[in-house]
Amino acid sequence: MPKSLPLVTVVIVNWNGKNVIMPCLEALRNQTFKSFRTVLVDNGSQDGSVEYVREHFPEVHVISLPENHGFSAANNMALRSVDTKYAALLNNDAVSDPDWLATLVHALEKTPEAGFAASKILCFHCPDYLDRAGDAYTIAGAGALRGRGRLSREFEREEYIFGACAAAAIYRMEMLREVGFFDESFFLLYEDVDLSFRAQLMGYRCIFVPESKVLHMVSHSIGRDSYKSVYYGHRNLEWVYIKNMPSRLILKTFFFHLVYVLVSLLFFTVTGKLRPFVRAKVDALKNMPKILEKRKSIQKNKRADDAYLWRLLDQERFFLRWFSRKSIRH
Repeated sequence: MPKSLPLVTVVIVNWNGKNVIMPCLEALRNQTFKSFRTVLVDNGSQDGSVEYVREHFPEVHVISLPENHGFSAANNMALRSVDTKYAALLNNDAVSDPDWLATLVHALEKTPEAGFAASKILCFHCPDYLDRAGDAYTIAGAGALRGRGRLSREFEREEYIFGACAAAAIYRMEMLREVGFFDESFFLLYEDVDLSFRAQLMGYRCIFVPESKVLHMVSHSIGRDSYKSVYYGHRNLEWVYIKNMPSRLILKTFFFHLVYVLVSLLFFTVTGKLRPFVRAKVDALKNMPKILEKRKSIQKNKRADDAYLWRLLDQERFFLRWFSRKSIRH
């Protein structure tokens, strides 16, 4: 009798992660939910990651790329061939609780209006504290790490939120095929915020599942406020805002967005990261014609009303945001 198709495909993108991939894959072996397959997309690693995974985790299907295509494109390469009902994304530096997949699948199975679900992501070295409890998006047109630096026990309610962090999330493949996969022009950072926004515009809800837990080595791959993180984060921030924010809500949010950019300019000037920040904004503007073309298609297919979307947006707390950057424990 032929083997039945799994319900979930777990996709992991790896780039020189040999030192973190073992606990990630071991934790998947220990999942209480067994109806899944694992695909690892390697982005041109030079540290022996591919050989290590093939030797020690033969059950993992490895897609080995000759060079680094970025987080967005690497995920898309796997997602295009997924034939299961769900796709779960997991960072290579995330260690999942045994019930991680079981609770995510259960949440979507019982909530048909939800197109995707977010995990509770805890800080690896201080698991009582949150890396994030899903993603938020503010009236300033900026992504926010929901609950960053707060105690895990403060976020125990299953509820609808703006979006899911792709470090540990699950998506209906039916939704992804309609909404579209990650925007590959982003390369990395904000690609999941962009996907969450597009999904919400199309009427798909995101549910936060507090029982679905992972431990995350925060900023392991690119580092906090590195040149890459500042550049891609603040370039892609503009693209998400312009692509997705409905016209009426741009009128309500543009002042806050401008203040956010100015406060960020001050922050990165003081911290010595002005160069990548300015380059990010310049490159965002250079590519604006392409972004506006994408906006036309996205807004044309919009199904959610502006009042609902406005209620999804959080207030922008500039100083609390940067205080949490300083206080987060690793």
